[in-house]
Amino acid sequence: MPQPRVEGQGGLNILLVEDDDVDLMSVRRALNGRPAPHTVTVARDGREALAILRGEDGRPPLRSPYVILLDLNLPLLNGLEFLRELRRDPAHHRAVVFVLTTSDAERDRHAAYDENVAGYVVKSTLGHHFGPMLDLLEAYARVVSLP
Repeated sequence: MPQPRVEGQGGLNILLVEDDDVDLMSVRRALNGRPAPHTVTVARDGREALAILRGEDGRPPLRSPYVILLDLNLPLLNGLEFLRELRRDPAHHRAVVFVLTTSDAERDRHAAYDENVAGYVVKSTLGHHFGPMLDLLEAYARVVSLP
């Protein structure tokens, strides 16, 4: 059974799909000093995230297993459009996705869960302290076998 950890270190392989510099900084700050080092790949919009997953633009595809942290409010291809495209892709339709967004709108939550996200976290519940979100991901990866 595959282990949900980065080789040899116990860290997660995370695709962070986020265009807000402050939130990117907050996530990176929360990652510093974690017991297990995590590998984080950043995509600034949904199109770039799909290219990373698929190994386009001359780079290898993102190594599996991975977890996606997805903002909904993105340029070019927003988070919900990205989710729909991801779920249609045979190579990535089982990806574990946690939405991490400013939107507390019920329609957005329902649309995200309709695309089988593992969780929906509203950023305002975290403030600029993303440690609890990483605690959740680490606990999730300890007990769930990632696809």
